[in-house]
Amino acid sequence: MDFLKFLTSKVFLKQLGIAVGIIIVLVFLMTQWLDYSTNKGEFKTVPDLAKLSFEEAKAKLEENDLNYLLQDTVNYNPDFPAYSIIEQYPYAGDKVKEGRKIYLKINPSKYREVTIPYVIQITRRTAESTLNAVGFEVEKVTYKDNIGKDMVLGLKHNGKPIQPNDRLPKMSKLELILGNGKRPGSSNTDENDNNAGE
Repeated sequence: MDFLKFLTSKVFLKQLGIAVGIIIVLVFLMTQWLDYSTNKGEFKTVPDLAKLSFEEAKAKLEENDLNYLLQDTVNYNPDFPAYSIIEQYPYAGDKVKEGRKIYLKINPSKYREVTIPYVIQITRRTAESTLNAVGFEVEKVTYKDNIGKDMVLGLKHNGKPIQPNDRLPKMSKLELILGNGKRPGSSNTDENDNNAGE
């Protein structure tokens, strides 16, 4: 009976009110702290960093209170300046929280180098297919006297002879040296025979 009287007493109700008030204040302060620490409701628009240099991209992210993380480079893209931003994630225009890391990939300065496959003494068609498959382009074909018609006798790049297993940047333009189906010197022999008959 005394306990029930205590629960309804002014002293108890006063103590209970104070305790509830303290709890409410603590919950409010905790909520405010969580909102501040997680930037609740504060979003940033990811800027478009495409084709910017790394330094320009870094400055733009700092202006927007965003961080960055560089990832492995990708294949060279000639449509982007060397060492410029070629890929980003999240994408431009996305909404992210302040301090979010934006993942960046940078365009290399040139195509990666590729080993020239062995295409000597095979047909032009097979050689072109093999070279195209690894990333080269046959830009020019020249012929020389050789009984192996359309057989590959050699390769050139920028007018200079190159050998299988040499390395060149991907997308390099090559010249194929092919046989024309004639014996070396056969044209001269024919001319001499004709001159002798006159």
